[in-house]
Amino acid sequence: MFSKMPQIGKNHCIEKKKPFTKMGEFKDSTIERVFDFAYRMSFSGEGEHRDHRTGGTHNRRNGEIFANTFQGKLAECAFYNFLTAAHIEATKPDFEVYRLGTWDDEDVNVKGKSVSIKSTKAFGNLLLLESQDYNASAVYLPNQKAYDFTFLIRMNPFCEELMRKNRLLYSGNVDENRLHQLIQNEIWQYDIPGFISRSDLIEVIINKNIIPRGSILNGSTTMDASNYYVQSGELRPITEFINEL
Repeated sequence: MFSKMPQIGKNHCIEKKKPFTKMGEFKDSTIERVFDFAYRMSFSGEGEHRDHRTGGTHNRRNGEIFANTFQGKLAECAFYNFLTAAHIEATKPDFEVYRLGTWDDEDVNVKGKSVSIKSTKAFGNLLLLESQDYNASAVYLPNQKAYDFTFLIRMNPFCEELMRKNRLLYSGNVDENRLHQLIQNEIWQYDIPGFISRSDLIEVIINKNIIPRGSILNGSTTMDASNYYVQSGELRPITEFINEL
């Protein structure tokens, strides 16, 4: 079901894409809460995230951790908004501030089904899962959780790109008011290109759909860690998820 990307040397090229189609945007109150959470998990030092990806070598600065945390939590809110609009009950996103080495059990639980949320930029067309984080049974090793479904959420704008453009991405410290104004000035939109099931992920693992560390993606992006991948054009549509529920 899931094809491998064409490869020339170290270069991998995405060929099965799905265009970004806006599904919704966020209220100011949601952006405010996500900003506060991401700031506490990065610049303020109240919580901690890993400073590098599993199997990766790049140590993230606070600016990168903020961007990744903001993006990830906003994606969870996007998925929750989608479920609410579809009149599907689910757990709300977790805004608990954790110390390093402590993990929440799941991103969202929908009628007893555990869901993992992954995010990327609006023009992103890969669901990427760090290969060293999963065993052959598709169990997520950091929290020993086997997710029933994994969704990809795309954001416009992308926090990492916004902070890079404003020379804040690699900062160890930043003025909170300046960063807050930068975030609040944007209109944050999202779409949901699709999802995979746990059995799908096991198939991906068995078939070794991996882009290795050091590989080049679309001739420009060097991979810092090895990742399993599914192209967006091959993700299951969200209507299938609703029907299964």
